[in-house]
Amino acid sequence: MKPFAFAVAIISLTACTRPSIAPEIAAELEHTKSIDNHAHPMCVVGPGEQDRNFDALPADAVQIPALPAPSRPDNPIFRQAKKDMFDDGSKADIARVKGDLYPVWILNHTGTEIMLANRISMGRGLTSDRFKWVPFVDMFLFPLSNTALKQEDPEHEAFFKSEEKLLAEVQKEPLLGFEDYLTMITHTLEMYKSDGAVALKFELAYLRDLEISNPKKEDVERIYTIYVQSAEPSAEEYKALQDYLFRYTAREAGRLGLAIHIHTSIGVGSYFRAANANPLALEPLFNDPELRKTKFVMLHGAWPFTREAGTLILKPNVFIDFSAYSYLAYPAQAAKDLRFLLEMAPEKVLYGSDASPFTDEIGWEETAWTGSKLGRQALGTAITGMIDDGEISLEAGKRLVHMVLRDNARHLYGW
Repeated sequence: MKPFAFAVAIISLTACTRPSIAPEIAAELEHTKSIDNHAHPMCVVGPGEQDRNFDALPADAVQIPALPAPSRPDNPIFRQAKKDMFDDGSKADIARVKGDLYPVWILNHTGTEIMLANRISMGRGLTSDRFKWVPFVDMFLFPLSNTALKQEDPEHEAFFKSEEKLLAEVQKEPLLGFEDYLTMITHTLEMYKSDGAVALKFELAYLRDLEISNPKKEDVERIYTIYVQSAEPSAEEYKALQDYLFRYTAREAGRLGLAIHIHTSIGVGSYFRAANANPLALEPLFNDPELRKTKFVMLHGAWPFTREAGTLILKPNVFIDFSAYSYLAYPAQAAKDLRFLLEMAPEKVLYGSDASPFTDEIGWEETAWTGSKLGRQALGTAITGMIDDGEISLEAGKRLVHMVLRDNARHLYGW
């Protein structure tokens, strides 16, 4: 097995077509273990078993993937990942030999100390010292009839069926009282925290827009009471209830010390509405004095809304990661966007890979490697450009490497 030599690989990839990464910065990148803020690792399963808990929204519901060029399976970076990680051997054979140690082995070979695992539940091999749980909570927002929402398109039909299933599993029995429903949410969040959760994940942009109004409790309680047993609410009524439940969940997260992660970028499906992911819709939420104890993280660099998101991380409780950038944009563009974020609020920028299973051939292992390799390349290029332009010193550039790869996450989560 070859060592994962970041510095040599980074310099060779950038030498001809992009500005070289300063050798001192390359050395910091090579030796600094990361905290991966966002990923979907898979657990170890036995013969005939499947792991379906790596996402709340079923991947096979996406009928026609709408993927930018860097994330398509023919990108040679994925072949390089497989070759470097497995020496052209069988991934399945290595996984079988490593057994329950396989997920940690992947972290060790991608320069990752800790990975935040977005999953419905954890599983074998995802040890609590190296994998921190981030459960999904969108299902709390949709306790009424979702018939109209399912009829929007085939992907929404599958997504809402999944959300209804997840809500039924935590709710266990119909709750007719609104206060009982809120209490159920609180108890579930408290259980998540006691089971090791460090944050909560909203994939809301796949389901609707991110504009969260601030309705009065008595108004949404009336809506819930009328429609929980029978007819379907109007779109306006249901949205008001969803917005209240989002804010309630966010307030409880702040009380419990759990960050809120929000998907803010394009989605993989051809029915995904890009406007749903514009982070500027979240500004009233971030400005709510009652939510200032809640820490929010915009995921995926809010691509392609990075500049809009950059204005929002100036707020005291708002952060951003650049997970998935390794396959949303090529490194040159990623470096430009990352430099903009670093020039806005460097203490608010987090590394993330969005390691996820793509296909049978491209799994979370290859995307973890790609995120780490190209993420460090983009970070090194951005920092070197800032040094060359006299914006920061070399020593400040070295500190930025540690801040983005790990120290900002430690501050955010209190580790």
